[in-house]
Amino acid sequence: MTNSKKQIVAVDDQEDNRLLLQEMLEPIYDAHLMSDGQQLLDYIQEGHPIDLILLDVVMPGMDGFDVCKKLKAMPKAKSIPVVFLTSLDNQADEEYGLLLGAEDFICKPFSEPVTLARIHNHLRISDMSRRLRIRNETLEANISERTQALIAAQCATITAFCSLAETRDDETGNHILRTQYYVQALAEALRKNPVYEPMLSDDDILLLFKSAPLHDIGKVGIPDAILNKPGALTPDEWRIMQRHSQIGADVICRAEMELGANSFLRYARQIAHSHHERWDGSGYPLALQGQQIPLAARLMAVADVYDALISKRCYKAAFPHEQAVVIILGQRGKQFDPAVVDAFSGITEQFSEISQQFADKATI
Repeated sequence: MTNSKKQIVAVDDQEDNRLLLQEMLEPIYDAHLMSDGQQLLDYIQEGHPIDLILLDVVMPGMDGFDVCKKLKAMPKAKSIPVVFLTSLDNQADEEYGLLLGAEDFICKPFSEPVTLARIHNHLRISDMSRRLRIRNETLEANISERTQALIAAQCATITAFCSLAETRDDETGNHILRTQYYVQALAEALRKNPVYEPMLSDDDILLLFKSAPLHDIGKVGIPDAILNKPGALTPDEWRIMQRHSQIGADVICRAEMELGANSFLRYARQIAHSHHERWDGSGYPLALQGQQIPLAARLMAVADVYDALISKRCYKAAFPHEQAVVIILGQRGKQFDPAVVDAFSGITEQFSEISQQFADKATI
């Protein structure tokens, strides 16, 4: 049968005090009497359960204050309430003991009603604290579990969208991976600009990284004859190709409606819809200008064009990295946000490294 009594350890170097405490405690609690602090520390290391410690202050060798310091440094013991037993009548000693982490002082000679009442109250407080701690730990575990589940669901959603896109257009190989890492690098560089720092928290950059692969999801709605045409598009075909921005935004918007207005897909929608807009207002689908273009799309625009420039297509050869950089810099304030181009100019070597790390197999 499980022992339901609370486990009290009393440490006092005077035998008569120990006998008095034993007589006082044993009708109610399981009392464990010890003569010095080292016995207590050894008892704890052996793993014995303790609900409260009564600790004499003045003892030869290691005094009660020293023992309390060691207790509060032990993971096994730091949450056990400590009540000092003392014949000292010194406010400084009391203050010092409380600062060490003790809960209370009981003065000698002992008053049995007062001593038992204080022990009862501290045990009650300790029980409540333990229940609250367990409850908080359970809540934190549940939140962590739910957060991981949410992250997994987000990744699964994006993976499903990407798989859909790849079934229609696999010409660009690792284009999706490269642009994903370009956007992340650009966002981290742009965050150094005080104007943009509040807009680019770690969570924002993570969402941008996750959302970037969906920039061309709208190509699922473009006919194969146009999407995979080996030569230049006619004006009519180009107008149809341009529809992929609106199609992509519509596809993601429908998913957002199911997930709610604060869905993680908001960056994906902005990127899909506006990454072909131009800073000077000459882009599509809405001819947005300057700050009207969402920041996520302005980042994606640089990443997408850089990768298109360095990649071989059936209608063009791959440009060398250096030439692609010159072209991007030359479009500062025209096609691209000046601040994003400035961020790009400081990390061009990082772009080159990303392009090599995720190079298309055919170009290796």
